[in-house]
Amino acid sequence: MPSPSVRVPRSVWRSESASAGMTGGQRTIPEETAIAFTFNTASYAVMMATPQDLEDFAVGFALTEGVVSSADAIDTVETVFEETGIELRVWLKAKDAAEFLGRRRKIAGPTGCGLCGVESLNEAMRPPPAVGEGRILTPEEIMTAVSSLAAHQELNRETRAVHAAGFWEPTRGLIAVREDVGRHNALDKLAGASVRNGGDAAQGVVVLTSRVSVEMVQKSAMIGAPVIVAVSAPTALAVRMAETCGMTLAAIARKDGFEVFTHPHRIVGASKSDVA
Repeated sequence: MPSPSVRVPRSVWRSESASAGMTGGQRTIPEETAIAFTFNTASYAVMMATPQDLEDFAVGFALTEGVVSSADAIDTVETVFEETGIELRVWLKAKDAAEFLGRRRKIAGPTGCGLCGVESLNEAMRPPPAVGEGRILTPEEIMTAVSSLAAHQELNRETRAVHAAGFWEPTRGLIAVREDVGRHNALDKLAGASVRNGGDAAQGVVVLTSRVSVEMVQKSAMIGAPVIVAVSAPTALAVRMAETCGMTLAAIARKDGFEVFTHPHRIVGASKSDVA
């Protein structure tokens, strides 16, 4: 398995340096690898991603992209290392493979591309499934979920260059965290880890270190998550999509609070006046 990070030489200039000129040294930076997804030998997508938690990535990607409706449809996942990248060979069970091959698609995407395998505008903008009611949460629980994520961002502490997605439950705390150079990839890996470990996204909060783009809402809805909390702002389309599927979207989370953009009824004390 390739390392998710590498040490590289670099020169440093600081304005407050006691001596003039550059200083040398090394920095740890994240690896970025071409990762190809195939389903029963049919090519589907090529993503640029961090080469770790690859089986989680395969399972989560298949779910959030709608290739399968349940992880039970996946028979096995093979990881094949090649000179130019990594191939994740996902083998679907016979019935599911037949359904997939009937709508075979192929696309290549840049880092963290969240609209893989999409061929039309209507398909890209298709509303995700409605989410369930989930839990009622207090503002303190939302803040606890956000603050708990940083301590588990091991790769970001080394590189300062990757996103994280975590899943937090009131009774269990932070139960899974995944990191990647692409924010969509981190969420896919989290989805895969949660499903493989028997988690239930309806019982907690998806926590993100990135902005909330529409794909993040779509992917979270595909695994049944009723609440997203992010440290950055959402896009307008993400807000509209969250409103449509019934998801609570809280963002711009800081040490002193957060903003609620959609369906505030799941957060105690939130009201329409809190909705941006």
